[in-house]
Amino acid sequence: MKLKLKDKILNSKLILLIPAYWACLFDEIITIINQSDDYWKGDLSKANEGNPIGAFFMANHTSGLYIICGLWLILIAIIGYKLSNRKLKIFALFVLIAHSFGASTWLSQYYGFWYAIIFILINSILFIEFENLYEKRVHEK
Repeated sequence: MKLKLKDKILNSKLILLIPAYWACLFDEIITIINQSDDYWKGDLSKANEGNPIGAFFMANHTSGLYIICGLWLILIAIIGYKLSNRKLKIFALFVLIAHSFGASTWLSQYYGFWYAIIFILINSILFIEFENLYEKRVHEK
């Protein structure tokens, strides 16, 4: 019997990356949304990004942010797939924390302190819940 995509994901060690992907995508989306109109009209000096790698890509082309985001999402999966269980947990938590921080700078600046706090709380809950699913899967094998 073929496993459905949802079942394959839930049975994969990459389930631990779901909260990290969520935080990463949220960070990328809020970064895109809050770029100035001048940036999107081609004034690359108006790029607003704290990550030096992302800032470099953004300073070279308006599609640079999309390129680096896509590459990073692919790299997260490749790295996560190759890591041992313990290292995967560390990596997943690192990505989650890093992007929670990045997104929280946008949230607190443009939407207020409590939005950042709620976002971090949600991410913490997601990590614990998905880590519990992951541990359950590991112990069932």
